[in-house]
Amino acid sequence: MGKEVKTNAMRMLDQKKIPYRVNLYECDEFVDGITVADLLGQPYESSFKTLVTVGKSGGHYVFVVPIAEELDFKKCARAVGEKAVEMIHLKDLTPLTGYIRGGCTAIGMKKQFPTVIHESARDFAEIIVSGGRIGAQIILSPEDLAKAVNARFADIVKE
Repeated sequence: MGKEVKTNAMRMLDQKKIPYRVNLYECDEFVDGITVADLLGQPYESSFKTLVTVGKSGGHYVFVVPIAEELDFKKCARAVGEKAVEMIHLKDLTPLTGYIRGGCTAIGMKKQFPTVIHESARDFAEIIVSGGRIGAQIILSPEDLAKAVNARFADIVKE
């Protein structure tokens, strides 16, 4: 394998001097986070997915939640001060964020959207998030992720 391929997310972390580790794995197409965690023997609780939503106002919001959890849209809307939020259409993901499904991360999107990380992330010294492309993961502390994307923590998943 030649030179390591850096994603926008990795370049942004380097720029901000935020420590992280990269984990690369073989994968050519979208598979969900649970499948990836199973493949790599990683715990679901500390593996996080990045979901992009749109609010009633038309604003976009990013939520980072454990891979086995689902967003509670009412809690999400409250967390960002919206009346309601819903998932964006898949066709809008790449034009909006610069990332594809399965490779989307809160770090290094085309535009920095308000971001909320599920509060359970604070239970871990390190969490695993997408590295900005399929087949790459970034491992870093939840506080460093929050610092990198100016995020806050809240309860945003279904009970």
